[in-house]
Amino acid sequence: MASAPIVDSSSLDHDKVLVPHEEIYKVCKQAGRLALLDGLLVFEPGGELVVGYKDLDAGQWWAADHIPGRPIFPGVLMVEAAAQLCTFDFMHRRDDLEETFVGFGGIDGVRFRGIVEPPARMVFAGRVKRLRQSMFTYDAQGLVDDKLVFEATILGVVL
Repeated sequence: MASAPIVDSSSLDHDKVLVPHEEIYKVCKQAGRLALLDGLLVFEPGGELVVGYKDLDAGQWWAADHIPGRPIFPGVLMVEAAAQLCTFDFMHRRDDLEETFVGFGGIDGVRFRGIVEPPARMVFAGRVKRLRQSMFTYDAQGLVDDKLVFEATILGVVL
């Protein structure tokens, strides 16, 4: 059974980007094609919820090969985008992490509940589950048109 959505994406102001792509990737170390988030719509340092988005279109690098003639946004990229969202939030909770790299510690309970085909805006939501000195756990979800299409628990580790 699918979880309840972490956020009501229809209630978000999709035109008000609080943190643009460039600011996200000053903190997160991914670059180029793997810098997956376009911006953040909800972000309050120290808050319980962070929400970002990715605008998907058929001209993006993954679309021609996954799946030829019917592009479907890969689940592994959904997981990566959610991990980047959670990492950005975690990095803003501590001043001592500026030069630190945070990597994947694991993913639990991953479920893909819908196909994501361009054009689409995919909204990613993360909610703090557990914070420790060198590790974090967030519940994460992806939504398209207010429908839950992905969920997982993301574990990050300070390396």
